[in-house]
Amino acid sequence: MYKFQEGGLPILAWLENQEDLESGAAKQAVNLSLLPFAVGHICLMPDTHQGYGMPIGGVLATKDVIIPNAVGVDIGCGMCAVKTNIKVEELTQEKIKKLFGGSKGYHGGIRSAIPTGFNHHSKKQDERLMPPLPQSCEYLRENDFIIYQEWSSARKQIGTLGGGNHFIEIQKDEKDNVWIMLHSGSRNLGFKVANHYNKVAIELNKRWLSSVPKNHELAFLPISSEEGVRYSMEMSYCVDFAFNSRRLMMTKIEEIFADEFPHYNSIVEHNIAHNYAAIENHFGKNLIVHRKGATRAYEDAVGIIPGSQGAASYIVKGLGNPASFKSCSHGAGRRMSRTKAKAQLDLATEIKKMNDQGIVHGLRNVANLDEAPSAYKDIDVVMENQKDLVEVLYKLQPMAVIKG
Repeated sequence: MYKFQEGGLPILAWLENQEDLESGAAKQAVNLSLLPFAVGHICLMPDTHQGYGMPIGGVLATKDVIIPNAVGVDIGCGMCAVKTNIKVEELTQEKIKKLFGGSKGYHGGIRSAIPTGFNHHSKKQDERLMPPLPQSCEYLRENDFIIYQEWSSARKQIGTLGGGNHFIEIQKDEKDNVWIMLHSGSRNLGFKVANHYNKVAIELNKRWLSSVPKNHELAFLPISSEEGVRYSMEMSYCVDFAFNSRRLMMTKIEEIFADEFPHYNSIVEHNIAHNYAAIENHFGKNLIVHRKGATRAYEDAVGIIPGSQGAASYIVKGLGNPASFKSCSHGAGRRMSRTKAKAQLDLATEIKKMNDQGIVHGLRNVANLDEAPSAYKDIDVVMENQKDLVEVLYKLQPMAVIKG
């Protein structure tokens, strides 16, 4: 970890040196450090890279304000991982292809049960799968709440994977136990909430003649204001929605496993978010901690840090390091942009990397290269850089992957 400062609060980066930090992310971190309501210091996790307004893999603590862009558009995005009683020797590639389904040889399966990309369920899911809507609030006017407006359509989104870097993986640990892991968020519901309140914040900041430059993309809401209360409530709902969505997908995947393996049983499950803001006590103060692509790493708290689809993922235990506001990375982090990956990476080379490991994957054409292994940082370097933040419980190697 190294420290730098450019006129604002100190910036702590869990990287070997400043050359490892892309210029766009560094500039955004400096912008955060200049915020008049930022507290303590700014944290950059080892997977950090440029985002909108705030670096992904960033942690920001504020006093009395909340920033929609410091949470991001995929509110509640996170990970779910299940350790199973299935052993690696039981899971042949043919079995995996059958479990995945969605092909001429194997119908049904995970691909048929869980819509990916922009696809949603054709029918609304049981409303009992949805988090309960807020029932009482000083500022509660149902017609104004995005979650009320979008609730009906969200019932078709719950239990769907989404696109980009979202995935379903079958993995193995070092004792040949099979794991199931997935990465997903709050889908269009979270996107609508995030965009709405960012626009509200921009308009209010303009009216207030805010000193925060508009081009920093860090418009804020006082946490006690009507708009701040409403955003906090809707953000929390989206976090719960994403949690329930991951649980629903995992239930369907486990049912498919149980059909193939009658003795199937899950041993342990972890379900965590890495895009949210929460009131927490740090350094003796109640602060609003924004984690944008960062995982809570309180002492003994379990976290999930995935690698690329061609690299290991980790189940970790937090060490509660106060310097990081008790946080760690949320993954490997992008090494290059999606556009750059498609333009510069070699398709045959990326396919070979995964084939040589025996991974069942869907990397087929240049359009898929934005999620190729080489588009991401080396996960083992990322883990080495945060040894003071987490302890590794399990190292998981990919066996098969479905990308959103």
